[in-house]
Amino acid sequence: MRSLSSSPLFLVFALWLAGLGCAAQFAKMAVILPALQGHYGETGVASGFLVSLIALMGIVLGLVAGVLAIRIGLRRLLLAGLVLGGAVSLVQATMPPFSWMLASRFVEGLSHLAIVVAAPTLIAQLTPARHQGAALTLWGTFFGVAFAGVALIAPVLVNNGGPGALFVAHGAYMLGFATLLAVVLPRPAPLAVKAPPIGPRALLMRHIDIYTSPSIGAPALGWVFYTLTFVALLAVLPPFIDAEQRVLATALMPLASIVSSMTLGVFLLRFVSAITVVLIGFATAAVCGGVMAFAGPAAWLAITLFACLGLVQGASFAAVPQLNADTADRALANGGLAQTGNLGNTTGTPLLIAIISVTGFAGVPWFLVGCYLIAIAIHVALSRRRRHAGS
Repeated sequence: MRSLSSSPLFLVFALWLAGLGCAAQFAKMAVILPALQGHYGETGVASGFLVSLIALMGIVLGLVAGVLAIRIGLRRLLLAGLVLGGAVSLVQATMPPFSWMLASRFVEGLSHLAIVVAAPTLIAQLTPARHQGAALTLWGTFFGVAFAGVALIAPVLVNNGGPGALFVAHGAYMLGFATLLAVVLPRPAPLAVKAPPIGPRALLMRHIDIYTSPSIGAPALGWVFYTLTFVALLAVLPPFIDAEQRVLATALMPLASIVSSMTLGVFLLRFVSAITVVLIGFATAAVCGGVMAFAGPAAWLAITLFACLGLVQGASFAAVPQLNADTADRALANGGLAQTGNLGNTTGTPLLIAIISVTGFAGVPWFLVGCYLIAIAIHVALSRRRRHAGS
């Protein structure tokens, strides 16, 4: 048992499963939002903050989590995030007053950030170099898999025990994996770098340094355009698809991204760099957007678009260790992914709805094409900077 629990494969799967609990911090509120609105009564637009407040913390403090990882260590940060997340869910299970429930989401945002920064950095650290691409591609599926799992489990729990039952299950899951990982994760040597300061001015300069770095900031600067469209399309695209195919297409879109990421994405990573796979994903997605501008929102085209985005999904995480050999830089890069990812997830849907209100569906494909071409341009420019720096 000891040899199994210390194997890289076991540890990667344990970290990924813990990541599902982290993604469920979003999913548990989104999936049962109508039930929460029924419990709390007339909360109006404020009820939407039950979902989005956790993302706001990611936007504001994404890189702070990366700095904390350097100061206190990845293992400690991960375990603290899991324990805090489990404790918050158990408090939420008491269904406190609405204002307190909102406040709990701020605290839960800290837990979420700790996990999304520490877990992928640990996966890259624990996995042999030849398997890093596959392992981090697996990590990249955690959001979609968690949403699918919560969507299946939540109705049963809520119907039998109310919303609090889902929060109890989630809290137990988080604390269970905190216990498991506390036992099996090795205690690494402290990072051989000076702990960076975390004062306001120092953090501002750290943001500038990271996002102007062609290696640390590159994955995050492309990632924002992926997240700007992925969740937004899941929300606004289905009503435009033919009614007879709508339900099937809605289910297959996120599934297509996961399947392409774990099959074609992993295959391509054996032969080309992660950034090249990201560029292939964005380029093919842009082509799909262009075709959609003339062919309309056909179900097959929407599914194909999400399959293309699946290449961006896994390879963006795989790019972090490829571009950054230093563990501290990897932690900062993952903090950047958390920050720009939350920025994209938060702003994408309202932005796309605003475009539709002005142009109808006609503006959607060109918005997609624009996003993906900008992402390609940024990655190409940063690749040139890295080549010049290395020459």
